[in-house]
Amino acid sequence: MPKRSRSMSYTRQEYVHSKPPTRVTRFTIGETSLDYEYKVNLVAPYSKEISGKALESARITANKVIEADTGQQFLLKVLTYPHEITRAHRFMGFAGADRLSQGMRRSFGKPTERTAMIRADQQILAIYAMESGVETAKKALMRASKKLPLPCRVEVEALKKAPAA
Repeated sequence: MPKRSRSMSYTRQEYVHSKPPTRVTRFTIGETSLDYEYKVNLVAPYSKEISGKALESARITANKVIEADTGQQFLLKVLTYPHEITRAHRFMGFAGADRLSQGMRRSFGKPTERTAMIRADQQILAIYAMESGVETAKKALMRASKKLPLPCRVEVEALKKAPAA
């Protein structure tokens, strides 16, 4: 089991002077007006922090696989948002750094990136598809899971159709 973050959530942006940008550029991609038959989810098996860069990389990978299979209608959603602000205290690692470095003095660090706190069994990405595109959606999410720092599973769920009036 990987190490969990036990620190307090760091999301209060009014105290942060240089807020790092969110790396995820688009949270919804595709045709939003269709009634889809299936929802394919990428689910995290345990709690972990995922960087915004990893989320964006997974989104791009899933989108490329979906677009390669033309003629299918899809809707790709990133379901997690990177709220957490990650700080880093950088050290110098070259000759003479011991004279320039402050050590652990004033070691709170500078904001470097944003991360998403993922809980166990939380959905990270979702692809809505018709029945003919479920296999492509599963393949896209399996490739996207390789970009994330934890092994994920793919779940397929059938959406209920509203009765025709």
